[in-house]
Amino acid sequence: MKFFIDTANLDQIREAQQLGVLDGVTTNPSLMAKEGITGKENILKHYVDICSIVEGDVSAEVVSTDFEGMVKEGEELAALHEQIVVKVPMIKDGVKALKYFSDKGIKTNCTLVFSPGQALLAAKAGATYVSPFIGRLDDISTDGLNLIAEIRTIYDNYGFETQILAASVRHTMHVIDCAKIGSDVMTGPLSAIEGLLKHPLTDIGLEKFLADYKKGNS
Repeated sequence: MKFFIDTANLDQIREAQQLGVLDGVTTNPSLMAKEGITGKENILKHYVDICSIVEGDVSAEVVSTDFEGMVKEGEELAALHEQIVVKVPMIKDGVKALKYFSDKGIKTNCTLVFSPGQALLAAKAGATYVSPFIGRLDDISTDGLNLIAEIRTIYDNYGFETQILAASVRHTMHVIDCAKIGSDVMTGPLSAIEGLLKHPLTDIGLEKFLADYKKGNS
């Protein structure tokens, strides 16, 4: 299972990279704005800065909603760095753009996916990644994890190579549950990844080991 961090914060990306388990980064316009990154030139530069920190794929989102606009933006983003993955929304023109980019050998991430049918279309169009938003489904009392399971079954049935990227991951149990189901990738906050480190018995055991060592060497 690949671990992506969902942020535009360079310090958090560096911290995750230093942990040694980071496989990539996902971003979106909202995350850029949260870090005060505005203006096209600044945003494009920020994507390159992110690519210089990580070794894996970095999703960069188009903001156009028409086919021509998505293609123009996507080609510009892809030209920034070989690690860039063009993030395309799950709309009709987005599916067309996915197919266009796939034919051109440009990696894509189909975002804002909320149903198995949408995920099936994304895979048929050749998306590199499909991003079901499990947290946002949970927010409206719908089982986001069940969506991951349904997509996994469909992709396995037909041998689709599109990777399931569990997005809108909110906490550590989301990570564990997605791993059980067979999600190829998860993306979420640094806290969700670091939460995997924590267990009270680890803390208690370490405290005892250190105390016993101190007694024996005092």
